[in-house]
Amino acid sequence: MTPDVRDRADRPARVGTRDRAGGGAIPESAWDRALHLIGRADEVALACHVTPDGDALGSMLAVAFVLRSMGKRVVASFGDRHFAVPRLLGFLPGQEMLVPPEEFPAAPALLITFDSSTFERLGLLSDNTARAAEVVVIDHHPSNAGFGTLALIDATAAATAMLAEQLIYRLGGRLDRDIATCLYAGLVTDTGSFRHSSTTPAVHQMAARLVATGLRTDEIARELWDRSPFGYLKVLAAAFDRVTLEDGPAGGMVWTYVTRVDRAAYGLPYSELEGIIDIVRRTDEAEVAVVLKEDDQGAWQVSTRSKGTADVGAACAALGGGGHHNAAGYTSHASVEDTMAALRRELGKA
Repeated sequence: MTPDVRDRADRPARVGTRDRAGGGAIPESAWDRALHLIGRADEVALACHVTPDGDALGSMLAVAFVLRSMGKRVVASFGDRHFAVPRLLGFLPGQEMLVPPEEFPAAPALLITFDSSTFERLGLLSDNTARAAEVVVIDHHPSNAGFGTLALIDATAAATAMLAEQLIYRLGGRLDRDIATCLYAGLVTDTGSFRHSSTTPAVHQMAARLVATGLRTDEIARELWDRSPFGYLKVLAAAFDRVTLEDGPAGGMVWTYVTRVDRAAYGLPYSELEGIIDIVRRTDEAEVAVVLKEDDQGAWQVSTRSKGTADVGAACAALGGGGHHNAAGYTSHASVEDTMAALRRELGKA
């Protein structure tokens, strides 16, 4: 029998969450406001950030399942110009609820965003968001200042999936295998498979609730980390051929870049590059790891990681992006050399 989170002794606690970056618990009145908005809505539009990762897409689909079970019309999307679910996330259930940006409501009465730290991160859905009557922002990035009409932001949460589960609990939703699969994908991707410092007892307790629904953690792990097309190895080789180790303002820095030409030679989509930073960051001599990935429009998507000393979140926020102390990113339209020079300056300040 599918467990009902309302009746379980191990249901998620109503932990304090934050209403803005920097402090302050989200009061129950804010959650109540979200429930009121959802309760009166006939249709709920859902959006997550461009080039979605497991936390963004998984959180959104998990909530979509529950809203649909409540009898709501649900439309979900992300604002990429070339709309496609990344191959790594192709196993997630609920994708029949996704529509391309051009089919998204132009001016939703109620829009809920997931894992998007800024208005701009919604990409092609930014205009739809600007025209929405109510925008509920669900996120865990400390750089998120709350761009909607209602912000449910917890910078202490390891993943937006934790907040999505909180919302599901408050809506009286039921955890089944599909919902749990979506939430688990978000939890494991944003905690680095439970390796990051954000992994708390609450993270493991949530994982236990999700696994109890019968999901196959080995199958999810294989989809997320143990599969790649042959072209990925070739592109990875090109990136490693360029990798540089240098002294940095906050300790050693290792960095590299991947061009559109690299990917085009093997027909590799941009979404396949997500895991390169996790290999580069292993370098013992480096405190900071950086990977520049050229997207299909010619912009550099900059991914950064820190082992704890350097605040890459502050550096990326200063350059128009955001994220966390140890993991952050931003977009650059400058050359590789100028992009790295600007990042070095901001890391020195941070």
